Amino acid sequence: MPRLGTNSSKMTESQSPSHSPPPEEPTQNQKTPFHVPVEIISDEEMALIEAAFAATRALVSSPPRASSSAHFRENVRSIKSITLLSKRSISSCSQSDPLVIDVEDSGRLTSSQKRNRVVDSLLHRFRRNRGLSVTDITATEWCEKKMEYSLLCGKPEKTKAMKAGSIRHEALEEEVIKKVKVHVTSAEDVWALKFLNFIVGANQLLFDGLTRELPLVGFAEGVWMVGVIDEIRMPKGQTDTYPMLVDTKTRVRASLPGEPQRRNGRLQLMCYKHLWDSLVADEFPSRQFFDFFSLNPYQILSAEIRENTAKCGFPAETLTDMLRYLRNTWCMLPPAHEQLMLRYELQEDQSLLGEDQFEYDLNWVKGQIKSSLEVWRGEREASYTPEEERWKCRSCKFASECPASNCGSQEERTLNANS
Repeated sequence: MPRLGTNSSKMTESQSPSHSPPPEEPTQNQKTPFHVPVEIISDEEMALIEAAFAATRALVSSPPRASSSAHFRENVRSIKSITLLSKRSISSCSQSDPLVIDVEDSGRLTSSQKRNRVVDSLLHRFRRNRGLSVTDITATEWCEKKMEYSLLCGKPEKTKAMKAGSIRHEALEEEVIKKVKVHVTSAEDVWALKFLNFIVGANQLLFDGLTRELPLVGFAEGVWMVGVIDEIRMPKGQTDTYPMLVDTKTRVRASLPGEPQRRNGRLQLMCYKHLWDSLVADEFPSRQFFDFFSLNPYQILSAEIRENTAKCGFPAETLTDMLRYLRNTWCMLPPAHEQLMLRYELQEDQSLLGEDQFEYDLNWVKGQIKSSLEVWRGEREASYTPEEERWKCRSCKFASECPASNCGSQEERTLNANS
């Protein structure tokens, strides 16, 4: 196996195909007659239902425009209307009507409602065949409502500080990785490229003690998750050989962030370690992976992908071949270090503001992921950020329309008027 040093090559796709889930097959009409339960509703209720359906169609047909305040208000009203309708119970109708079936007494209806909830969930609508990213988890922890609004109404444009942070991460990556553009023609090519970049990065870590921007994919807490680790380094001058995961955050101000921001950064790194440890333990259900991401394990990769895998010393014809090389790489890697590190740099000159080293807490990170998944799976509604952290609303692009932010602003105005 060739030694990979600081001139290691990282492949990046120059063209990614867009995939949409195949349309569902229509069910055939029943040939035998059957009785349909009838519920008589008022004109007011009918108007509400029609409004909800109209709003739903608008959500689907209209392109998201985060900058449009009117569009945002329309979407929020739609969400509220649909939520109100979903809470209506069949059992709320007249109990004397023999055609009314109570939800609690009908396993079939309950099962149907459960299936509908899964289909309508954020996870199914926005992360189907894609997997949940680690940043999806951290965004949910930061503010569940902001995450929900971003999905339904479109992500706000990147701020100047966010763009500066991305540029800094690219510069750090280029210090140890040489990027090579590779043309991809299928989803299988894209994943083969991700697998190859992981293998090359892992070898660089083992031989040189440092790698950056390492892609991850793993199955954790019942969902497929993806992410990219900023930096992995082998501790120097220590007897242990457990790699340390590091994440660099850039700051506009020359000061360290408050506890909520540190907590969010810790969650991100702990998610990475959770995925890393599951991979090196070979907890990777291959068949579920191919099924979930709708991949053909035996499809021949493009000529350019096969040429680059061969150059790197891992000749592969199919994605199954790449996965076999990937498993061999996992077997060489130890679990990540229990100590994780957050680095904070000043954007102006990249000077180090401070480092936050902390211990990995498996129970805590599992609890955080589980709480986030409750929202993504539609098991509960997204909640607003707690009152003691409403300062987050000041930098939120949805603050002008968010009820929590408006409530906080009104309270502030009242306090200022009384002071």
